[in-house]
Amino acid sequence: MRNKFSQISLFDIYSDVSSAINNREPSFLDLLDEHLDLSSLIPVEFYRAFYKYTGRKRVYSLESFIRFFLLQKFIGIDKDSAMLITLSVCQELRDFCGFTKLPDAAKITRFKQDFCDHLENFFNRLVDITEPICRELDEKKADYLIFDTTGLEIPVAENNPKFFNTKLKQAKAIHKKNPDFDPYLGVYSLLPDTAEKSDRAKHQYINGHYCYAVKAAVVTNGLGIVRHIQLFDDEFKKAHPEVVETKSDNPDVDKEIGDSTALKPVLNDFFKVHPELSYKTFIGDSSFDTYDIYSALRHDFHFERACVPINPRNSKQKQTDENSAPQKPLPVNFDKNGIPLCPLDNTPFISLGKSKGAHRSTRFKFVCPKSKPGGKSRICTCETPCTDSSYGRCVYTYPDKDFRMYPGILRGTEHWDNLYRHRVAVERTIDLFKNTFDVGNRRSINVKTLRADAYLAGIIQLLGVILAKALHKPHLYKSIRKLAAG
Repeated sequence: MRNKFSQISLFDIYSDVSSAINNREPSFLDLLDEHLDLSSLIPVEFYRAFYKYTGRKRVYSLESFIRFFLLQKFIGIDKDSAMLITLSVCQELRDFCGFTKLPDAAKITRFKQDFCDHLENFFNRLVDITEPICRELDEKKADYLIFDTTGLEIPVAENNPKFFNTKLKQAKAIHKKNPDFDPYLGVYSLLPDTAEKSDRAKHQYINGHYCYAVKAAVVTNGLGIVRHIQLFDDEFKKAHPEVVETKSDNPDVDKEIGDSTALKPVLNDFFKVHPELSYKTFIGDSSFDTYDIYSALRHDFHFERACVPINPRNSKQKQTDENSAPQKPLPVNFDKNGIPLCPLDNTPFISLGKSKGAHRSTRFKFVCPKSKPGGKSRICTCETPCTDSSYGRCVYTYPDKDFRMYPGILRGTEHWDNLYRHRVAVERTIDLFKNTFDVGNRRSINVKTLRADAYLAGIIQLLGVILAKALHKPHLYKSIRKLAAG
């Protein structure tokens, strides 16, 4: 067995693939051939665009290119040229792809650039096809929509650590002449806004480091299955002129297009392409904690719950007493999670969940912490009650009045914590695309090629979902490699 830290050569890859083909029954190539009918999955428009009259017959079929990318992601080879070398020494893989003659690497790149929009349409078609499969896997998690952004770095000189160190040395030289100049803060102002070789590679501060990247949004459901991919490229900005680029002196908040700014146009594009899809729960990080976002989630996109943590940097909201007219009212305060507090000792009120009642708006009911169940009602045991009612003080909160503080689920509860934990699903999917499917390791500086690679990664994941259902192995829906391993 090879040392796990040894470098893997093309010969090692070929040996492993050949072993997999020869020793497993049925082989993964047979499984893919039998259960993935690409001709029925690829949109008709894609076929028409690919086979339109060009003056000569195409040497390579559309399915051959798709099979090539499927194998490439499965094996884990990031360079197209390396994948072509692997095919050149393996007849079985060439037969699976349908290549009687191997294309060159430039042909693969041109395919991505020429048919990027059709790859996007293919991806969107697979989203619709896999939606009912997701609902069968887990109805509850499939009803979550989780949003996050990431940066897809481009291989330019500015992403080399030596480039930043050079700028830091320049900043330190300025510091020697001007002691008031902080070199570690000032170096940010010395970095160019865009890369020299690609003006679409914007200077950003992502995941704790400076880089030159194209920012992208990824939307998944609670199962971690991708539902939407959107690069914030020139086409996106042209379609959404309301998205304004900003530049600040703080790298922590300067993200070119902010997450909260991008959310509405991204979701608008998503539901425009998939008008039949609907979700009840939105999950996102605290960057979406603004009243405008909550209003859009509630009224524009019809989410019933928004699991977004309170951003402590935001100003405090006004708290209102939703009490049902106590006879001796005392002001009721609320904690950071929107739970009312006893006006005497700040003890949290007891939540009784959603209050029932016909023809009423959704509301949550809270009762005095010193009221106890007694028969069909409750009895207040407080020695200094703030109401004459034997039931005890009641406070109602209305999500429709303040969806930020009461977003359809009580903040600070175990239920809230368990729901928010599902946000990790989108982070794992982003890691899958960038590392396992090598979208983050591509060698092209062309943004259109990068965009095509992102959609191909989504296509491969969704084909894995379809394959898992066909093989009656739903628990392997996120790992096409484990499916092939049997």
